[in-house]
Amino acid sequence: MDITQEVLQVLDSVLSLKGRSASFKRGTPLLGAVPELDSMAVASLITALETRFELTVNDDDIDGATFATVGALVDFVSAHRTH
Repeated sequence: MDITQEVLQVLDSVLSLKGRSASFKRGTPLLGAVPELDSMAVASLITALETRFELTVNDDDIDGATFATVGALVDFVSAHRTH
């Protein structure tokens, strides 16, 4: 499974999208476009991504652009993976 599919699975699980993420592409907007992705969900999503991908994310590493699109989130995860 590629990293995009894994990120989509985490999104689907954390946000309880019930499979809706299967239709998401790299350019699919997230923050402000997916109602389930609110400030509380962002914190849960970061925790889930840290666990799934063995990331360490510092608060300074995150801004709104991180969650702008699926592609931005995948790129963020890719850049912060430890292996």
